[in-house]
Amino acid sequence: MSPELISILVLVVVFVIATTRSVNMGALAFAAAFAVGELVADLDADGIFAGFPGDLFVVLVGVTYLFAIARANGTTDWLVHASIRLVRGRVALIPWVMFALTGALTAIGAVSPAAVAIVAPIALSFAARYGISPLLMGAMVVHGAQGGGFSPISIYGTIVNGIVEREHLPGNAVFLFLASLIVNLVIAGVMFVLFGGLKLWAQGAVPLDEAHGATGTPDRHDAPADGTGTGTGTGTGTAPSSGTARSGTAVAARPETPDTTRLTPARVATLTALVALVVAVLVFDLDAGLTSITLAVILSAAWPQDSRTAVGQIAWTTVLLICGVLTYVGVLDQMGTIKWAGEGVGGIGVPLLAAVLLCYIGAIVSAFASSVGIMGALIPLAVPFLAQGEIGAVGMVAALAVSATVVDVSPFSTNGALVLAAAPDVDRERFFRQLMIYGGIVVAVVPAVVWLVMVVPGFG
Repeated sequence: MSPELISILVLVVVFVIATTRSVNMGALAFAAAFAVGELVADLDADGIFAGFPGDLFVVLVGVTYLFAIARANGTTDWLVHASIRLVRGRVALIPWVMFALTGALTAIGAVSPAAVAIVAPIALSFAARYGISPLLMGAMVVHGAQGGGFSPISIYGTIVNGIVEREHLPGNAVFLFLASLIVNLVIAGVMFVLFGGLKLWAQGAVPLDEAHGATGTPDRHDAPADGTGTGTGTGTGTAPSSGTARSGTAVAARPETPDTTRLTPARVATLTALVALVVAVLVFDLDAGLTSITLAVILSAAWPQDSRTAVGQIAWTTVLLICGVLTYVGVLDQMGTIKWAGEGVGGIGVPLLAAVLLCYIGAIVSAFASSVGIMGALIPLAVPFLAQGEIGAVGMVAALAVSATVVDVSPFSTNGALVLAAAPDVDRERFFRQLMIYGGIVVAVVPAVVWLVMVVPGFG
């Protein structure tokens, strides 16, 4: 049995044990990386740790640390309420606002994980408050980022178009952009219908004064633990003029519940920090993780009472999970398993069959590794049979690009990991499984669909 095949079988075993025994998959993956790296690939510790995603570790820690502080001082609540007012109370529009926002950020040049890191915590805080499926909201954020990710001035777009030009292949930057945008828009629409979007639309608008919980529909997150001080008076969306609930208990002044519609100095500073994060990442091209940690430390020093528990709220379980799996993928890359699989498919004598298998390899590997790296490896592998003229280069490149990026909803990818880490008030293990199942469905379905729509007709 070849070393490459052994490494793939070990990965399957890791998945099976993690699923059936509820062991953290990241811890298993670290053990597998050690065993396969030492015994099969003849790598030393430095070689094994070469695949450790240090940049992603810092991003996950930094972003979740910063937004834990934002949750503690009420900034995320304020942003949620501001979003409600922006769409005049129509909660159903918010997922689409988040889709458009992340799409706009990546289209103008933001790296996809940076855009998701900025938007996901706000979007998922909103989802937790208003009972929107976190899977729906997370998918809208990620697919929005990928929908705008191949504009001619975007990071992904310039990289893929540069590879096409370097390999002397026919290219069409507009087709590539529209292909990704339409595919992600369609998927987002399907998710919206399947995961409660129509019910949200049927509910209409929530009262604009709901934000602080004193009027309108009761806000379950603002309720005191003993159940007192909540209520809306009549339950009809209007507050009693006397500030009393149905039972006569005063609720106009609720000292135990901060007014989340008011900007305090801590919230102003946190909002300033979030704007600074956006500017630092998009304008000055600074690292999102290091910038987030720096801003979080500054806020912690200024308002230690708000950030006392923030470090404990960093998504450490998710950090272990993602870093372990990606370290093992790094071992696979070093021992040539990924290249071995790609070259094996590229050598098939039936161009259309090779094309669909390359799309699947791109999707499967990208669900655990760098989308850009996979595109950079697979497009050159497709050159030999594209040169034969039986496969349209424009359609094939677009299909590979979409297949390698649309799967970033996987919890093992950077974007999926950020969504998993950013979701407040969820059963994280259950949410992880939802993302994994959804990512698996995307991996199974999308490559075949884009191959059928873009490659078989022979575009380009």
